[in-house]
Amino acid sequence: MIKKYKLKAKKTKYDDILREFETYMAGEKKRCNNKCIFCFIDQLPKDCLRETLYFKDDDERLSFLHGNYITLTNLDDSHIDRIIKIRISPVNISVHTTNKNLRVKMMNNKRAGEVLGYIKKLAGNNIKINAQIVLCKNINDGKELDKTLSDLCELYPSMQSIAVVPNGLTKYREENNLYKLEPFDKSDCEKIIETVNKTGEENLKKYNSRLVYCADEFFLKAGIEIPDCEYYEGYPQYENGVGMIRSFCDDFYGNLEDFNKFVGDASPGVQCKKNNICSDLRDVEDAVPYRQTRKVALVTGEAAYCLIKTLTDDLVKKGGNLICEVYKIKNDFFGEEITVAGLVTGRDIINQLMPYKNNLGDELLIPSVMLRYERDLFLDNTSIEDIEKSLEIKVKIVENEAEDFIKKVLNYEQ
Repeated sequence: MIKKYKLKAKKTKYDDILREFETYMAGEKKRCNNKCIFCFIDQLPKDCLRETLYFKDDDERLSFLHGNYITLTNLDDSHIDRIIKIRISPVNISVHTTNKNLRVKMMNNKRAGEVLGYIKKLAGNNIKINAQIVLCKNINDGKELDKTLSDLCELYPSMQSIAVVPNGLTKYREENNLYKLEPFDKSDCEKIIETVNKTGEENLKKYNSRLVYCADEFFLKAGIEIPDCEYYEGYPQYENGVGMIRSFCDDFYGNLEDFNKFVGDASPGVQCKKNNICSDLRDVEDAVPYRQTRKVALVTGEAAYCLIKTLTDDLVKKGGNLICEVYKIKNDFFGEEITVAGLVTGRDIINQLMPYKNNLGDELLIPSVMLRYERDLFLDNTSIEDIEKSLEIKVKIVENEAEDFIKKVLNYEQ
């Protein structure tokens, strides 16, 4: 049953009819009742991270409000009818596979297969859907991926986009007695990209939309060039790690072409140079020297290191008196298979930068994706103050925007 909440409010003749509420959702957030074989939360170490990280939500309201992905397993017909009636759209759905039996196995929930029918019902009533497929090696890849993509693409135009993303495997899987999963290697990633791109090309001919995209992580691991911006068709799966690198690179070099807006000097244009990460990473020649003498350090994860190093090197070429050292932080906390910047912990930063403590420069720049929303704590409860105290350096947070990246490296104050 859906709980109904009645709210009463009185107003005088001249009161504004708008009201502010302490919460945008009545009742508690819905917990996930699945036990997915790839669930990242189940792979966390026990009781040593921020408490909120151990909460598994599966709430259709958060899907609409914040873009969270839901599995549909804790919904019934009345919930789906309500979504259709009040036109909640888009709905973001974690599909993983359209094979009913396999979905039950992957999610350890007997309803996981039967609720796949809700996807067709939503699509049939013109509710827009974004889908994600978390791939597990030798489980829902190969022919199973072909089938899943085919089934979902048939739901176009209600099906707006499909992201194919890799599962994340931490070193705690064995001690937490979890299902044995294998990591994808370079060859696996190449095959996955080939499969997804083949489907995308077919969709372009049939629907004039690619519709399905691979996460950036597959391209990085395969050593394949990131596609151009047209490939991503407006970045519908940006928050799912699809197209972030391309978008950031394009914004970075767009800003770099107008370098004088940051430093007040006329700057020459930039010229393209082929690169195995992005085809338009630039070689900045004959730069007008940046007048401020400055040395900074910047940290990132293993996956993004080559990209960030290339960008900072090109920025340094623009700024002749600028030194920016990029440090690659290996994820000792979660294990070697976790390479993204968003899962780097504070204690790994401290431990790995300690040998360079006296040579880090004026500031340490840390990407905001490593921190919670308030920009104060890492996943392991290490604080910004802990970093500053341990390494004896001022820390600045860099937002996930190319312009802010340039500003923070240059110490530009508008």
